[in-house]
Amino acid sequence: MSKCPCVYILASDRNGTLYIGVTSDLPGRVSVHIQDLVSGFTAKYHVHRLVYYEMHETMAAAIAREKRLKKWNRLWKLRLIESANPEWLDLFDRTSGAILDLPADAERNRS
Repeated sequence: MSKCPCVYILASDRNGTLYIGVTSDLPGRVSVHIQDLVSGFTAKYHVHRLVYYEMHETMAAAIAREKRLKKWNRLWKLRLIESANPEWLDLFDRTSGAILDLPADAERNRS
């Protein structure tokens, strides 16, 4: 996956604590979160599972979307995650460092 502006959601577990962020290097950013290289929310609450992401054309668009998502109520966020990743799979392959397709996207591509 080449560098591309995106919004992502990490979770501590299914229906657990959520973290919403924005980056242009999703594999690198998720790796930093998983390794707790920066102290903060994700390290404190063990929020290390990539459960959702969206790619955007520009960083400005990604930041705008992140701000909107952060204002959503929790139920809406859970529904968004489950619409794309119903099993709450970790979309970060810890062996290769690759970002996996969202299950809903993979299903659409098989059809």
